[in-house]
Amino acid sequence: MSSSFPLDGMRVRFAGESNVGMKRAHNEDAFYLPETERLAIVADGMGGHASGEVASRMAVETIVGFFKATQEDQQLTWPFKMDHGNRYDTNRMVTAIKLANLKIHEQAQKDPRCHGMGTTVVSTLFIDRALVIGHVGDSRLYRWRDGVLKQMTEDHSLLNDYIKMKNLSADEIASFPHKNVIVRALGMKDTVQVDVLVDAPALGDLYLLCSDGLSGMIKDEEISAMAAGEQDLDALCEKLIAAANKNGGLDNITVVAIRVEKG
Repeated sequence: MSSSFPLDGMRVRFAGESNVGMKRAHNEDAFYLPETERLAIVADGMGGHASGEVASRMAVETIVGFFKATQEDQQLTWPFKMDHGNRYDTNRMVTAIKLANLKIHEQAQKDPRCHGMGTTVVSTLFIDRALVIGHVGDSRLYRWRDGVLKQMTEDHSLLNDYIKMKNLSADEIASFPHKNVIVRALGMKDTVQVDVLVDAPALGDLYLLCSDGLSGMIKDEEISAMAAGEQDLDALCEKLIAAANKNGGLDNITVVAIRVEKG
């Protein structure tokens, strides 16, 4: 599954794929590739009994819907106040994710089948010569540039909090007993803090959005080597997912690959 659009003399190409993995009965991840708006999204649902996939789908649909509405009607009344210290499209990203959080939380409160559901989200928007990134949870965005892979987002997880507080060693990280505990996700409360950053895409950049079903099963060095060795984005997504499954495939695996190419 792929798409592309022109960007200031360059072309941005997208591909994405999702896989149930080797251990789960159904796939609670969701993803989105650009159609009319230059958005890409990965969401990793949680909650079991199919409510995780409800949450991830709601996140994608709400974020996309808000961007479509504000693209067509800039006078639309927003559900949250804008931060006038941020650019317009950064506010759009934060507001879209906050709106998704509120809708998921409300659905979880009123439908017993959805009680406790939530989802991570990582979302990108290309605008002018900037990439706006919004995220909540432990789904990640990586940037591969000039042979170097960099994790651009910070995991909102108990493990990452411990790493920052206690400066854990590699062995302590490997044996940490609560690796899957998320400290921030959509749907946990009626409000959520959204991390947002802006990057300046350069020709040749490769961005990877992924659920922790990928990043938890493959080391960054392996991801970097695959990014360097595979030019075809659909094939890259397939290889990354195959590697995660080969290493155990303990969770659903979703990846979106984005490359900035010559126009």
